[in-house]
Amino acid sequence: MRHVERDTTFVGVSELRTHADEILNVARRERVVVEKRHKPMVVLVPIEQYDRTQQLLDTIEEHVLGLIAKERKQHATKKDYIPLEELERRVGLRSR
Repeated sequence: MRHVERDTTFVGVSELRTHADEILNVARRERVVVEKRHKPMVVLVPIEQYDRTQQLLDTIEEHVLGLIAKERKQHATKKDYIPLEELERRVGLRSR
């Protein structure tokens, strides 16, 4: 195990196999980069950090989708839309 940054530890795959419990304990506190032949393969992060990252990504995605929808609405014309009744008829939810 080698520490490169204040909160990052690098371990080899073979070390992970032989010292899994110890490495998982470290991964609960900080990032652990697992390497194979000195090339980074995966990163283990504390679950709290993973949850925060996922929440941030979800927030960013919602924000971007909102901006895309706003942009589309600004440039849309009447011919870009069909009435709900027409859509229902086209997909077979409503008869003529």
